[in-house]
Amino acid sequence: MPGAGRRAGPGPRLTARRLAPAVLLLLLAAGVAGCTGVAEKPGGDVAPLPRAEPPTVAPAPVGTAAEGRALLAALRMAPRRPPVGYVRDAFGPSWSDTDGNGCNQRDDVLLRDAVPGTARYARQGACDHDVLAGTWTDPYTGRTLTFTDLKEPAQAQAIQIDHLVPLAEAWASGAARWSDTRRLGFANDLSGLLAVDGPTNAGKGDDDPAAWRPRKGYQCTYAIRWVTTKYRWDLAVDRPERRALREMLDRC
Repeated sequence: MPGAGRRAGPGPRLTARRLAPAVLLLLLAAGVAGCTGVAEKPGGDVAPLPRAEPPTVAPAPVGTAAEGRALLAALRMAPRRPPVGYVRDAFGPSWSDTDGNGCNQRDDVLLRDAVPGTARYARQGACDHDVLAGTWTDPYTGRTLTFTDLKEPAQAQAIQIDHLVPLAEAWASGAARWSDTRRLGFANDLSGLLAVDGPTNAGKGDDDPAAWRPRKGYQCTYAIRWVTTKYRWDLAVDRPERRALREMLDRC
């Protein structure tokens, strides 16, 4: 019979010459997959590797003129009193991390209020946005403020974080009776803080709207935020203050 005496084998052998091209193709395929920056899901699906999102801080809420007028009408009235007994330490240490995001409130406000895309920042300890430089528009004057090194003391002083309702004014309006914890919360409430021109902030000092106003183009927003802050924290207004706020709300 044909083929008699020949033993049946398992089939063609993979010789070194035949194996080498297959191994090379497998290695090339693995190398290409490793360069794509993708991860393989179970079942063979391919998905992009996750990328860290840039840090952000939520914008400060601003209501409408109608809301501002309604809140102004609801505020407690009280005679104006001097801030007897006021000391800055009564509101706790400056710029605490009261929201627990790892950064103090100064860096939060600097990042939030910077002209979009201009802020430069780095990680410092638990904070992922220690702000180093950037450009800001001062809301009080409308001037553009650009800084290249906020670790340099003169530049750091040239842009300041303002309590829209000054701490001394809050003290005289009701905060003198608060607990230390409540005063710390007020001093670090992001909705009541602004990144502003340093000299302008020094000129504003502890004045209320009856004694100091920003440029006309910002007076509507300023009045709305002032009234909202006082309503939120149950602080009183006096008659000249209320009159000035009404005038600014009329500019809306």
